[in-house]
Amino acid sequence: MDKKGLVKYLFIIIIIGMVYLSLEAIWKGWTHVSMLFVGGICGLFIGLLNQKTNLKVYKQVLVGLPAVLTIELFSGLFINKYLGLAVWDYSDKLGNVLGQICPQYSLLWVLLIPFGIWLDDYIRWKWFNEGSHYPIYENYIELITLR
Repeated sequence: MDKKGLVKYLFIIIIIGMVYLSLEAIWKGWTHVSMLFVGGICGLFIGLLNQKTNLKVYKQVLVGLPAVLTIELFSGLFINKYLGLAVWDYSDKLGNVLGQICPQYSLLWVLLIPFGIWLDDYIRWKWFNEGSHYPIYENYIELITLR
């Protein structure tokens, strides 16, 4: 990867991470700076999946969800267990895995992934002249109708 590509990926991670921080702060009432990186990396992965494949939105969700949960699990083990920062703990949630991921919040990612696809596409269109702009609702229509 060249320097230009690295700068682009870092920019995407930071922008998507900042959006994720904001959404989490609205949802939970607080957040932690580590979520900038976790959310940003998840967003970059979802965006790369969208860029490198020709999958329908619902298939991107099916592929992206386990990947995002894996990123969240290993990030949680590092941030919460190894570093001891206790940013999140789902130990009290039914079906949790090591207190780091749980089915209840996993379902929220099904709604966030189409937004992440759109946000990555928007960033690439707006700042890097890649692709084209489209309304966000198109991703949700594709997800709901499975087209």
